[in-house]
Amino acid sequence: MPILFPTPSDDIQTWYHEAEAARQAGDTAAAQAAVERILEQDSERPGALYLRALLALDLNQFEVAQNWLERAIEVHPHADFYITLCELQIRQKAYAHALQTTRQGLALQPGSTRLRYYEAGTLFVQGFLDEAAVSNRKLLELTPDDARAHANLGVIARNLGALDEAEWHLRHALTLAPDYRGARAHLATVLLAKGQYEEAWPRFEDRWANFASTDGSHAPAARPHIPLPQWRGERPESAARAENSGAHLKRLLVIPEQGHGDSLQFVRYLPLALEHFSHVGYVCPPSLRRLYEDSLCSRWPGLVMLDDESTSIDEWDEYCPMMSLPMAFGTRLDNIPAAVPYLYADLTRTASWRARFAALPDPALPRVGVVWAGGHSGMMEDKVRSLAPEQIAPMLALPHIRWVSLQKTDDPAKRANAASQAKLTDWTDEITDFADTAALIANLDLVISVDTSVAHLAAAMGKPVWLLNRFAGCWRWLRDRDDSPWYPTAQLFTQRQRGDWDEVLTRVAAALQQRFAP
Repeated sequence: MPILFPTPSDDIQTWYHEAEAARQAGDTAAAQAAVERILEQDSERPGALYLRALLALDLNQFEVAQNWLERAIEVHPHADFYITLCELQIRQKAYAHALQTTRQGLALQPGSTRLRYYEAGTLFVQGFLDEAAVSNRKLLELTPDDARAHANLGVIARNLGALDEAEWHLRHALTLAPDYRGARAHLATVLLAKGQYEEAWPRFEDRWANFASTDGSHAPAARPHIPLPQWRGERPESAARAENSGAHLKRLLVIPEQGHGDSLQFVRYLPLALEHFSHVGYVCPPSLRRLYEDSLCSRWPGLVMLDDESTSIDEWDEYCPMMSLPMAFGTRLDNIPAAVPYLYADLTRTASWRARFAALPDPALPRVGVVWAGGHSGMMEDKVRSLAPEQIAPMLALPHIRWVSLQKTDDPAKRANAASQAKLTDWTDEITDFADTAALIANLDLVISVDTSVAHLAAAMGKPVWLLNRFAGCWRWLRDRDDSPWYPTAQLFTQRQRGDWDEVLTRVAAALQQRFAP
């Protein structure tokens, strides 16, 4: 029987080099084979365990990688192991576990800037804003000239309602890194929230830097590439000639972006663009098409709603993203095109809903539409803007009001519970698009909604809208006011303390009793 001698350490080092070289060359199988030779000789060698985890990560084998990382940490805790495990958990959106990992790593190496980044970031995405601010300030003590750390603290401060502090940190980030597009975009939202529109809109052109990509990666979304010049408000040269000679005016293509609420808010600019162009085409989301054709195309023949698949660039001369139109028109607080209504419900569909209301018991009851939750359930913003169905139950218990559900959702957690459902007139299963929603809203006396697309639709129709607005909410609602320069019929009920919906609903209940006193 042969005698097995221990493998010399220089052989293990050779296998390490082989594994690293193979990994760099993209030969994962050869790299794994080299690592396995090491582990056969020493199953608790932490460097080999760690390298095995990295190879699993290269193959997107997340569960396998986590097992190897946890084994490496158990054998020999090392800051790099915690960093990689945290990155893996963040990729899987396991933020609570990632936070625990960062803190274990920081206990081992308090001066690790990467772990401090991850601690602040995982606190932020879970809504622990005060703790995130403390963590980020500790990071700035380690790296006082770190532009990204200043930008991150600016975003945290904005969400805490400290706009002046947010502005300072974001401007400082741009001083340190003038080409930092993400900081410019975040500064734009701070300036918009402060009503400083003239400075804000040009910076808002970098907004894509802070959008999530649609491919599941963590890279920022790319600005749409349209092989046309962007219209930024210049008067097309052909306009002056056309006035004198009857020449053909240029044609503008407007592309959609972000959510339905953004489209509903800024679609008001499309008719105004016809003052500069002979035709304005909008690549219209299908759920909005009937509404826009009923409301806009029937009144302005130069407006055209387009399908994304059938849009030919050759038919257009210039383009403009929908949310760049305010900049193109030089929008300030004192010149917002705020005339309502600019969206309308189809009369036939409206009459159909009216007949159904008339057939209900007590048809004279005031009709109040309600939306308690937004879409995009996984987004942090949705978690703070939406109410749980249980939270609206006391409001729905108010007598002498017919509550009408306008809540559409694919998330079971956002559906009304049995007690609330019993108080609601709910025909939302029959609503197929925003044209149907508009016809239902046309029969209501009031809409109470969180910050979501239905609030924009109702306000654009000129209906009274009571917006349930989160603390330090979206830039478009500004700060410290209960009205909106964008929507004359909107009234804001804003949280006075972050997360406190009970106090908001108490004010709403008092206002309802005053408005609809029997």
